[in-house]
This record gives sequence, C-alpha cells and structure tokens, in this order.
Amino acid sequence: MNIVLLGAPGSGKGTQAARLRDGLGLAHVASGDLFRDHLGRGSELGQLARGYMDAGKLVPDDVTIGMIRERLDQPDAASGVLFDGFPRTVAQATALDAMLRERGERVEGAILIDVDEEELVSRLSGRLICRECGASFHIRFAPFKACPEGRCDGEFLYQREDDRPEAVRVRLETYRRQTEPVIGFYEDAGLLERVDGQGDVVDVTERMEAAVRAIVERSDAGQGERQKER
Repeated sequence: MNIVLLGAPGSGKGTQAARLRDGLGLAHVASGDLFRDHLGRGSELGQLARGYMDAGKLVPDDVTIGMIRERLDQPDAASGVLFDGFPRTVAQATALDAMLRERGERVEGAILIDVDEEELVSRLSGRLICRECGASFHIRFAPFKACPEGRCDGEFLYQREDDRPEAVRVRLETYRRQTEPVIGFYEDAGLLERVDGQGDVVDVTERMEAAVRAIVERSDAGQGERQKER
C-alpha cells in the first residue's frame, strides 16, 4: 500500500507519518531526508543535486525521482510507503504513478492534512534557536525552561530569518502555487482524503487512521471490481 501525505509546511506530515508507519508496516520516505542522505554520502545523485543547489538552481525532477526510485528498492519499502514531501508537483505525481506501475504497484490514496494559514504561521514562526549550542525551542510548544547544556539562561536565543512571519507567508505561498495542483490531481482521481490537522496530536492521529481505513476500504472495493472484470 502506497499513500501520499500532503500538507503545507508546519502541518505535521512528518509527525503523523512517524506515528502511523509502524502500525501500518510502511516505510516513511521523506524527500528532505533523502536529500540529506545523498548529500551527506556524496552519492552520484547527491553530487548532481549539490551542483544545482550551489548554483542557486532548482534540483531537476529526474534527480529527485532517481532518489525515490533508489529508495523504493530498499527492503523496508517492499510492503509499501508513506510518501512525505513528494510529489510536490503534478509532473512529479505523474512520474510517481509511472514508476509504481513499472513495479506493479500504484498510489492507493492521498491524505491532505488541512491546517488554517494563521495556525501554520504561528507554528512555523514560533521557533527560537540558541546561538551557543544550536538547541531548538518553540514559544508555544517547547518554551525555554532550562539550557540542555547548562551553559546559559536563554540569553542567546534568536529567530532565524526564514522563521519570521513574513518569510513563513512567502513559503506558504510557494507551497500553494506548487502543490495545490497536486491536491487537485489526487482529488480528480478519487484518491484524496482530507483530515483536519488542528488540535491535539493524538486527535489528529485518530483522524489520520480513519482516513487510512477509508483508503483501504476503497482499495479493497476497487480490487474486487477489477477481479470481477477479469
């Protein structure tokens, strides 16, 4: 079973994928993790990606897709994948479909974690970093109480430029421009489930599990119909 997780930055895709993967027996494939792995190892794909990044250019789809293809060949992906951060565009979604068809597989469903924009801005712009040790805190969710290194009283905390509210809104606008068509792609295919991503993490997980059950039921029904046609 292959499921695509969709949602804006700050919507909680990574958190929910981590909570779902073990129960579903699926591999969690996050595009950000793949890039960090390939760049860190200096793989051929990583070197290609770094060349574009160093030149200030977008990494072409074929490089990203190559990383995904390689990841799908690993044993833990045999039972299926939770895709997190991929596909980001309709072109990538189409390429993923083609890649899975080659393997006799398909995307069974897509789950959109829906969060209000103001809540997203609050989540993303609340992060504070310690200049001394690099520890991360959050004004709402993990406020500074004590230094994990025992070296300061919070006087070195600062906000990164890309975490400021105005920068966060630019990131969200980029997301909408790139990824909203992907939402339509899966909705038009009858594969999209929408989940309210606001509230307690446990409550959101329960909604995610309900969405997964709906995907499984729809997939089983479709498989039954295909067997009848044969």
